[in-house]
Amino acid sequence: METIKSRGDISDLFSRGKRFHTPYLTFIVLPAKQHGPDGRVAFIAGKKSGNAVWRNSAKRRMREICRALGGPWPDRDVIFLAKSGILLSSYSKVLRACDETLKRAEIR
Repeated sequence: METIKSRGDISDLFSRGKRFHTPYLTFIVLPAKQHGPDGRVAFIAGKKSGNAVWRNSAKRRMREICRALGGPWPDRDVIFLAKSGILLSSYSKVLRACDETLKRAEIR
């Protein structure tokens, strides 16, 4: 799984990407034309949402959701942006909401 590490690439996604919301996280999606056919992902859990333990747990959950839903997706760069409720709900509820949102975004 290739991750987006460059600050410039992440800020480009934030400014030009299309956003899709769930109660647990936000997806920011942009076609990945310049980085080849393989898609990339980034997992972001901000400091405003919680401490280091919370952020690490949120990122672990987002990585597992990405794997379960078949990510990274070809020709797409996707940011997973955690919301405070991602750890408060069961994994299956979060997974179901993400699956529905990615289908609506025509990624899955």
